[in-house]
Amino acid sequence: MAATVYHFKVRTLKGDEINLEHYKDQTLLIVNTASKCGFTPQYEGLEKLYQQYKDKGLVVLAFPCNQFGRQEPGTAEEIEHFCRLNYGVSFPVFAKINVNGKNADPLFKFLKRRLSGFLGGRIKWNFTKFLVNKDGIPVKRYAPMTAPDKLEADIRRLLAG
Repeated sequence: MAATVYHFKVRTLKGDEINLEHYKDQTLLIVNTASKCGFTPQYEGLEKLYQQYKDKGLVVLAFPCNQFGRQEPGTAEEIEHFCRLNYGVSFPVFAKINVNGKNADPLFKFLKRRLSGFLGGRIKWNFTKFLVNKDGIPVKRYAPMTAPDKLEADIRRLLAG
């Protein structure tokens, strides 16, 4: 069983596979996202956090998911266009995945095992957030309704080491 997020490979929106070890020694904020969700405006707050702290070692990783009310129906190109055009997203957005069920992405299975939430091992909705320290260990989980700016103190603590 994996001990850190660095043991996982994920697909970019372009379909390329990358190992999360690429982000080693950085603080990660991993989020399942959607373009047609009531929480979609959180993209703006996520981008703000990324811009404010990327030079200090924060990386936001977005994983579009269509499992909740079919709120991410688009193709990879449509997702990328939407995120960049509407919210100026410059952080990495990955290929669409499942976060719950038998076809859940292995990364999200790991995150849910390490940090169960209100519904136990399930993700409640889009924009569930996982904060991961520089060692690749998930340290905190946030509910979808938690606005990105409410994570700032925790992010600063992790970045300070």
